[in-house]
Amino acid sequence: MPHRRSAFFISDRTGITAESLGNTLLTQFDTLDFKREAIPFIDTVEKAQVVAHHIRAVAEADDLKPLVFTSIVNPEVREVLHIDNALVVDFFDTFIGELEAELGQKASLTLGKAHGVGSEEKYDHRIEAVNFSLNHDDGVKLKDLAEADVILVGVSRSGKTPTCLYLALQYGIKAANYPLTPEDLDSPTLPKMLLPYRNKMFGLTIDPARLHHIRQERRPDSRYASLDNCHFEVNEAESMFRFHGVPFISTTHKSIEEIATTIMHKATLSRRF
Repeated sequence: MPHRRSAFFISDRTGITAESLGNTLLTQFDTLDFKREAIPFIDTVEKAQVVAHHIRAVAEADDLKPLVFTSIVNPEVREVLHIDNALVVDFFDTFIGELEAELGQKASLTLGKAHGVGSEEKYDHRIEAVNFSLNHDDGVKLKDLAEADVILVGVSRSGKTPTCLYLALQYGIKAANYPLTPEDLDSPTLPKMLLPYRNKMFGLTIDPARLHHIRQERRPDSRYASLDNCHFEVNEAESMFRFHGVPFISTTHKSIEEIATTIMHKATLSRRF
């Protein structure tokens, strides 16, 4: 059996950029298996030397060139990670030069610009959105829904909570969510407390078989998790959405990122920071 190819994501800060871009590239090679390792906060030559030694050892053990994705600002630190027996994809080396030439200006090469706090006002807005989403999770607080940018509605375990938090963190969107209960689904009308906010609602649905699998892990062999009940709840929820003209999407084969981006687009929401 062949070795899994080692892939390193190295950054002088959190590593979010290197991981995101690197993994996006690796998804295009879906017949291969990768052994991934993220190494954040490599912001000195000394730290980079330790990492370079580690990568060389992995290359020797694997007898394959590791893949190294870096997003490091300091050129001296970057240089240490240009390792002969590895394929190094340096996002700064790749793009900064072309941008400097086109813009007629040297890059500032300031550490932490991408994921630092930056503007305190923007940071505070994001935290406020996260707190709003936490306070309005699973319909626990309904009195100030007028402040919500969007209200996600769907049956239990259809992906409402993680999507709300992602919308808050990434876009500053105040997202509340409301779980449709069996009592709500006994009638085609919208739950009474949601009626004033019909224009803020967005529905999430899911394949009943997938929902059954998720619920089985939470409450095995319960009525809640039964396949028949999952079919009933999903069908009734979708009927409710259609009857009231509530836009909705299936979360079955979508990542949280895709779900959130689709909601932003279809609900014509704008990033708040």
